[in-house]
Amino acid sequence: MTSLIVLLLVVLGTGGWAIGIYNGLVMARNGYKNAFAQIDVQLTRRHDLIPNLVEVAKGYMKHERETLEAVIAARNTAVAAQKSAGANPGDPAAMQQLAGAENALTSTLGRLFALSEAYPDLKANQNMMQLSEELSTTENKVAFARQAYNDAVMNYNNRREVFPNTLLAGMFNFAPAALLELSEAEAHKREAPKVSF
Repeated sequence: MTSLIVLLLVVLGTGGWAIGIYNGLVMARNGYKNAFAQIDVQLTRRHDLIPNLVEVAKGYMKHERETLEAVIAARNTAVAAQKSAGANPGDPAAMQQLAGAENALTSTLGRLFALSEAYPDLKANQNMMQLSEELSTTENKVAFARQAYNDAVMNYNNRREVFPNTLLAGMFNFAPAALLELSEAEAHKREAPKVSF
């Protein structure tokens, strides 16, 4: 009888331990998915501002059609990458595609702002100044949201990689999550565009 009670306690203790680990992994995974949702909100805001910015610039920069079209094309690529990453936050391929698309968009926006320096009337346009300010603010919010996401991913990956959690993580297919990283060569381009009017 005593051995049955001991066996029952061992089984209950082991089951409770496994449930605790499993629930911790689920909470950590939900944490990074929620953090990505915050990036998603800010990227949507960023992407929604760009067509308005191009429309304002279009009236002044009639001879810069190629640049304006490049901005819109980069924006559309970034929107598609955002949707792909939103469908599966943490997926390494999706995070890499999103980072590449956002870096390309930042680069083309930088070219647009550099060209706008040659158009004094555009620089003085209130709509352009307001949109530029909103875009700059949104860039900062994206950076903060990305940092929170990367922290949540690191927490999740740490939880799933430590022993004995790694045993249950493998059994229940808790795959590693990828950070939203930028290459060192592109990191400087991620800063909010500097625009002076």
